[in-house]
Amino acid sequence: MTTGTLQNAPRDASRHHDLSRTLRVPVLAAPMFLVSNPDLVVAQCEAGVIGSFPALNARPQAQLDTWLTEIETRLGETQPPFAVNLIVHPSNVRLDADLDTIVAHQVPIVITSLHAPDRVVERVHAYGGRVLHDVTTVHHARKAAAAGVDGLILVCAGAGGHGGTLNPFALVAEVRRFFDGMLVLAGAMTDGASVLAARALGCDLAYMGTRFIATEEAGASSAHKAMVIAASARDIVYTPFFSGVPANYLKDSVRAAGLDPDALPAERSTVDYSKGQTRPKAWSDVWGAGQGVGNIDTVEPVRVLVDRLAREYRAAARRVQT
Repeated sequence: MTTGTLQNAPRDASRHHDLSRTLRVPVLAAPMFLVSNPDLVVAQCEAGVIGSFPALNARPQAQLDTWLTEIETRLGETQPPFAVNLIVHPSNVRLDADLDTIVAHQVPIVITSLHAPDRVVERVHAYGGRVLHDVTTVHHARKAAAAGVDGLILVCAGAGGHGGTLNPFALVAEVRRFFDGMLVLAGAMTDGASVLAARALGCDLAYMGTRFIATEEAGASSAHKAMVIAASARDIVYTPFFSGVPANYLKDSVRAAGLDPDALPAERSTVDYSKGQTRPKAWSDVWGAGQGVGNIDTVEPVRVLVDRLAREYRAAARRVQT
């Protein structure tokens, strides 16, 4: 194993593999913009997976403190781990205030995205928290490892929202050659068998987002949930058109916004909005979802979903042992 890129990584990497042992199913529920909320996070944690939400979902900024207090109060003395996602790109004007709030609450897990997480790592490690960083390439995985993150979230092909294009077999294998911290795998996972597959690849947790859109506690609209249930993999389009970063969206939501999902131009500026049309916004007008939608056919409580994931996970483990 090459260790040169790990000189700034946490010294005791072994401690980062223990989270999966505390869960009913080794799943980290992905933070979903405009979908994840305190009700969803608490339900996920109580059901036996790690719940999470983006800091930017709490609006205005002062509401982040309110949300964290509510989650901590509702989870009670057991305090199962939960996570908050921070966009660390310089364009995020809330970053400093959100990080201060996260540190004040000593949030157990912080998920960082879209920029090097160096200063977040320093402040979160100071109180004993863990930092997991989203990556889609080996290059960005190396940079995050050098920043001292506790884990990498490998966002592979088919993941909802800002997904990558690499096959998980390729990305996991390359990253494991130089990083021995926690690995979390994302990309079209909707059942317990896919969670077991992630573990078999050498990952500690599966990163599951789209499947939790179709739950009673999720903050998605009823139309968004219905569209997820009705869709299959062919109904997903991968494009940078709406946010500037390639992402997976539901084609029907693109059509509802007045655009052809199969003929999107490379640049937003090429579309003429001079006739009274409004430019559709990513996530609020055009909805994200991953390629695993074809395995989702009902809206149900989080508890029921996690119960089934646990059964599927055990059944898959029995199959590979025979």
